[in-house]
Amino acid sequence: METVRTAFRDECVRLDGVLRTLTEADLDRPTPCPPWAVRDLVAHVSTGAGRLVDMLAAPAPPRAEVDAAGYFGAAKFTPEVDAARVDSARREARRPADVAATAEAFTAAWRGTDSAVAAQPADRVVRTRHGDAMTLSDFLVTRVVEVGVHGLDLARALDRRPWLTPTAARVVADLLTGGRPVPARLGWDPLTVIRKTTGRLPLTEAERAEIATADFRWLSFAG
Repeated sequence: METVRTAFRDECVRLDGVLRTLTEADLDRPTPCPPWAVRDLVAHVSTGAGRLVDMLAAPAPPRAEVDAAGYFGAAKFTPEVDAARVDSARREARRPADVAATAEAFTAAWRGTDSAVAAQPADRVVRTRHGDAMTLSDFLVTRVVEVGVHGLDLARALDRRPWLTPTAARVVADLLTGGRPVPARLGWDPLTVIRKTTGRLPLTEAERAEIATADFRWLSFAG
């Protein structure tokens, strides 16, 4: 789990630094995740980064039933769940908060999780808000995905280069590909793997042809 924990910490530290450079106007920029503005997306990421604190304080389920890939199944992306996710972030973001308070909220969230994780074994089982029983290490992978992939969305909204950290990029890319090698002819690095497979960069016709030829498949965040 140390690699995953390092990925989570590295990515959170990087985002933490970015948030402290924002202006008030930046918080109201639109994002590639409509209807969220930057402040809404940051609120969503902060909530997700801090979830493990309460989960680890609750009793452990007897066994894990879902892994990190299974967590991103279709049930997490129904219209009802999507609507609740959007509304929750917008309510949280509408609390009076300037840039400094927004950054501090994220800092408190991720550091709380990092401290809680440090006191637990990797095979500790937790229950998610959706009812899934997962190992701590698998759920932490999903947190790396949340912070890292939405970091790409924030970078685009802020007109900045992607800041995805190397360890987080490897963790997310490995989850998306199931650890299988990417066809060499595609020439994708881990960042490109993530952007292409999550729809954040379009596939070219040549890439589509190579993917079909190689029967290259990846995890969809909709199941």
